[in-house]
Amino acid sequence: MLREELAELGFTVVDLGTNDTQSVDYPDFAYAMSAALREGRAKKGVLICGSGIGISMAANRDPNIRAALIHDAFGARMARQHNDANVICFGDRMIGADVARDCLRIFLETEFEGGRHARRVDKLSKPA
Repeated sequence: MLREELAELGFTVVDLGTNDTQSVDYPDFAYAMSAALREGRAKKGVLICGSGIGISMAANRDPNIRAALIHDAFGARMARQHNDANVICFGDRMIGADVARDCLRIFLETEFEGGRHARRVDKLSKPA
């Protein structure tokens, strides 16, 4: 459903899987997203797991990913405006289709505000 939404919005989709209903290890897909961003095959990403928690934790292990677990429109807007998130994460069991579509659209249309937030975002890419 989100792949179709992205295509309707004019985005080229790089589908990193999964391709069936078999159980998978979600970190593998976070690492695939990391590689796609690092290699320039994608500029932003969408990751989904059951709750969204595991996939966002796995994605954020890469210092170049700023993944945000999103549940509503306000979160989608703030993730981009204040945190320059480049990956949006959803919990399939936690969010409805219409809300997810709306959040995805807002995430993609919202620009990073910069300013005081840029200093904070820069710190996210540095080791603790």
